[in-house]
Amino acid sequence: MSHASSTPPSSPVSPETLALFQRIADALERIAPPARLDANFTSADAFVWHAAGRRLAPVPKVNRVEMSLLRGIDRVRDILSENTQRFARGLPANNALLWGARGMGKSSLVKAVHAEINHLRERDERPLKLIEIHREDIETLPDLMGLLRADPHRFIIFCDDLSFDSDDTSYKSLKAVLEGGIEGRPDNVIFYATSNRRHLMPRDMMDNERSTAINPGEAVEEKVSLSDRFGLWLGFHKCSQDEYLDMVFAYVAHIGLDVDRDTTRAEALEWATTRGARSGRTAWQFIQDLAGRMGKAI
Repeated sequence: MSHASSTPPSSPVSPETLALFQRIADALERIAPPARLDANFTSADAFVWHAAGRRLAPVPKVNRVEMSLLRGIDRVRDILSENTQRFARGLPANNALLWGARGMGKSSLVKAVHAEINHLRERDERPLKLIEIHREDIETLPDLMGLLRADPHRFIIFCDDLSFDSDDTSYKSLKAVLEGGIEGRPDNVIFYATSNRRHLMPRDMMDNERSTAINPGEAVEEKVSLSDRFGLWLGFHKCSQDEYLDMVFAYVAHIGLDVDRDTTRAEALEWATTRGARSGRTAWQFIQDLAGRMGKAI
């Protein structure tokens, strides 16, 4: 005599339940850290860090200005170049913060120094690599450092226009990586940043924290100390009229424009006056306009 099974028949999963499971799976996939991809550092000398995929994208052609065209910044140029040369040779070197006036060649200098170091290196030396990290990806800097730590190349990590707002705490990641973390900065990595702010934070933010704190000196110490992690502070200041004109005519000679010097001088000064600033960027914008009017390709 056979007995019927006491196990109840399984009921099909409802579409609503399946949809719920799918949403849970999708959410778990989004929050899981992406797999880190090893980079092929022989494919280029410059890369951009993409935090979303934890990957380095090669840059076949870097948008850079020749060192000889960077005028009015001789002192900071020499300091940064010497610091980078020491680093490329495996000698002690400092992280650098290039701060100051807009358009005076801060980011251009970093890229020009990188190119010059590689141009002058010995044939048997490994090329120096430049990696750009975007400001909004600073929190992933430890992941990037981990990717570079064991590689035989030497790396400049470069962040352009670095600054932090009052409610931004990602500066803590940068502080830890530059010097204060348990692992510290890898020996084969140096960090260069440009900023319009010397202390990387708004002045009114510092003043507000001082005025509302029990101990005003300690209130901003943590955030101001971020700048102290940079051994080199290189200041870029607004250029004089003579320096501005020197930049203009250096571009004229480099491109090979056949111009009347007095007319070009007057036009260049008028161009700077209408923009309210004299800088390397303003000089280059004037040259682009001038070359365009003359039908000369750059």
